[in-house]
Amino acid sequence: MIEWRRHMHRNPELSFHETATAAFVAEKLIEFGGIEVRTGVGGNGVVGTIRGGKPGKTIALRADFDALPIQDEKEVPYRSTVPGVMHACGHDGHTAALLAVAKILSEYREELPGTIVLLHQHAEEAPPGGARSMIEDGCLDGVDEVYGIHLASLQPYGTIGYKHGYLTASADLFEILIQGKGGHGASPHQTIDAVALGAQLITELQLLVSRRVDPLHPAVLTVGSFHAGSAHNVIADQAKMTGTVRTFQEEARDRIQAGIQALTEGLCHSFEATCKVDYLRGYPATFNHQKETDEVIRILNDKEIAKLVELPAMMGGEDFSYYLQEKPGTFIMVGAAFADRENFPHHHPKFDFDERALMMSARAFLAIVDGRLNTTSEPTEAETASV
Repeated sequence: MIEWRRHMHRNPELSFHETATAAFVAEKLIEFGGIEVRTGVGGNGVVGTIRGGKPGKTIALRADFDALPIQDEKEVPYRSTVPGVMHACGHDGHTAALLAVAKILSEYREELPGTIVLLHQHAEEAPPGGARSMIEDGCLDGVDEVYGIHLASLQPYGTIGYKHGYLTASADLFEILIQGKGGHGASPHQTIDAVALGAQLITELQLLVSRRVDPLHPAVLTVGSFHAGSAHNVIADQAKMTGTVRTFQEEARDRIQAGIQALTEGLCHSFEATCKVDYLRGYPATFNHQKETDEVIRILNDKEIAKLVELPAMMGGEDFSYYLQEKPGTFIMVGAAFADRENFPHHHPKFDFDERALMMSARAFLAIVDGRLNTTSEPTEAETASV
């Protein structure tokens, strides 16, 4: 696992460009033997299917493999060799762990009471993401349950985090362009000041969270960039801002999207400016199903895989949410923090993790497979459909 992980870490590829990584994954799956391998799934996705020798349900396991546009600043032998690109979120680790799971299950496939679908996913980091296109290409056809694991660089090694219900938020993007009328800084009455309108709008947008959204529904609206003007004595005719919206409930998501449009148009109309608002709905919120989460907690406790900790909801986005909209399942976090050195957050230029967490991730996946495939009291999707 360490060898596979470090190979991918040295050779990262950005979202939607992971051709060599996809080929590496497919090559390993074929090499293990006994795995049906499909490439080019929804883009660069790779799906492996292990059909057990005994009847049973079908369980999907997912790992992503794209990298980020960040310069690797770590001083390690496996540092990225691609300028400006690195695995700064642990996706190389997810893939290495799932490859190990594939190798083990392929060797024992005749004893498996069911089928395992290995979802090696591209483009988790860049909307619209790879999950949705892989689903549209049939990666979940016949699947009864789906499970995912994410390494967590700030969570102590030896722990596995779980959360019932909402774990990560929906992640939307917006871009606002305000068109005013430029002029001399000494004559503001002859202009329509795009900078002043933009500054006012940034302040008023926060009212959408504090006054339009139910206070029991968490929401974040962040303006991340503001660009206008080029000289100290010129009133800019144009201002552009971009930002993100994070919510859990769809009602809050809808209210904020509609509010951004209405508030921008209303303010600009009041001062005879024009505007354009582009709103991109990103990944939906990740919602872990109650029953499957309870089962994973029970399984991991019974097998004493790690210390289980309940996680708070997070405002980050994750396109595993698309799988959970289609099938029951849960998404867990495996602690990967170093005990003897400084740890850095995800998407940091010095991001790294304790590679012992690879073994824990693989063990957790295998425990889930064993625990859920050997649950015989529940009908499979195929059996339910035939009734």
